[in-house]
Amino acid sequence: QVQLVEAGGGLVQPGGSLRLSCVASGSIFSIYVMGWYRQAPGKQRELVATITPDGSTNYAGSVKGRFTISGHNAKNTVYLQMNSLKPEDTAVYYCNAYRRHMGSLFDYWGQGTQVTVSS
Repeated sequence: QVQLVEAGGGLVQPGGSLRLSCVASGSIFSIYVMGWYRQAPGKQRELVATITPDGSTNYAGSVKGRFTISGHNAKNTVYLQMNSLKPEDTAVYYCNAYRRHMGSLFDYWGQGTQVTVSS
């Protein structure tokens, strides 16, 4: 089974930057779609960004141009660089690994890391 561990969350002022990391227990970045999701108190979990093994990326409209998702195969790590942070970015951020192969589904989640944007 795949284990995912997030890190890098914390308190930052509006307009600031933060980089989140997600380390996997095995070499999965090359075969899984990796993603970042977030959930604010009382709200639904929402997609932030994804990256495929081919390197294609997708972003939520609210973060496009400000956030960048990337990966490092050798380190089994995916990153989320967050710039120009806004108070509405405050949420628990979760790392996700997803794969569909020959009718089988594989879906893993990390425990989450808190990001708070406040002055």
